[in-house]
Amino acid sequence: MKRRTFRVETAQVGLPLGEVLGAELGLPREEVERLVAVGAVYVGGRRSRDASARLGAQQVVTVVLEEGGVSPLAAAPASAPEWRVLFEDESVIAVDKPAGMTAQPTEGRVGDSLVDRVGAYLKRPAGLVHRLDRETSGVTVFGKSSEATSALAGEFREGRARKRYLAAVGPVALPSQGTIDLPLSKDPSRPGRWRASRAANGIPALTVYRVLHAGADFHLVELLPQTGRTHQLRAHLTALGAPILGDSRYGGAARAGGLAAPRCLLHAQALELAHPRTGASVRFEAPVPEDLARFFSTAGLVAPSGPILLPSGQPGRE
Repeated sequence: MKRRTFRVETAQVGLPLGEVLGAELGLPREEVERLVAVGAVYVGGRRSRDASARLGAQQVVTVVLEEGGVSPLAAAPASAPEWRVLFEDESVIAVDKPAGMTAQPTEGRVGDSLVDRVGAYLKRPAGLVHRLDRETSGVTVFGKSSEATSALAGEFREGRARKRYLAAVGPVALPSQGTIDLPLSKDPSRPGRWRASRAANGIPALTVYRVLHAGADFHLVELLPQTGRTHQLRAHLTALGAPILGDSRYGGAARAGGLAAPRCLLHAQALELAHPRTGASVRFEAPVPEDLARFFSTAGLVAPSGPILLPSGQPGRE
């Protein structure tokens, strides 16, 4: 990420943010205003979208100039991935996040994340309580009030939310079911990756899995995470020698059995938790997207549905 940071000097106190940015960056007013509008400017650590805001003494201003090698002013994709509402009432909205959409705004851009889209749909802020990776598709739930958001967040924080993921992986000798109990830590040799190993002082992570299809070209697995760590499923499967197909960051193959894996083929298929108002158990399910559904069809399988149950004999989180 490329950014520019400076501290407001005495002569700049009281001047509009846009004017000071133009002088500091040597950019025309129109370009400065676009940087502010897309959310690439922070004042005092908080995103500022008002180019006319007056600056105070010693405030720190940061401008994101590039993110992932791309300018925040680069045009957004002509057709953003489509998302759909799975369930909605006065307290909760559950949606199906498409692959390719970030869960929340990145540092350099606002407006094209799932939380932005759901907030625009609701015409008020959406209470995001959990996140899926950009390439992961599936169920994401939001609170529609501060009370509902807090209650939903508690379901995840206390480990009461049950989740079922589906993934396609390369062919590897896996037991028909099992539990992966390996701590996670950042991989110092590969920025952006996590490693699942007892060799490092990592954070506890537990995943129960079941093999749904074991073919010569690929396997299909059901994953029931008992903890909710960053990249948990991706790192755990990689530790078993079975990285998810299409997951280039973790070494997943781009094709298998003549089928393309255009992205990390991981789908959050179902989520069960207590309704924040009634306390009753509710389950939301998202249809398997086309790229992963092709693997199920080739295997002659129907994706699992219904209650989220641990395989017999597999320990879950207490």
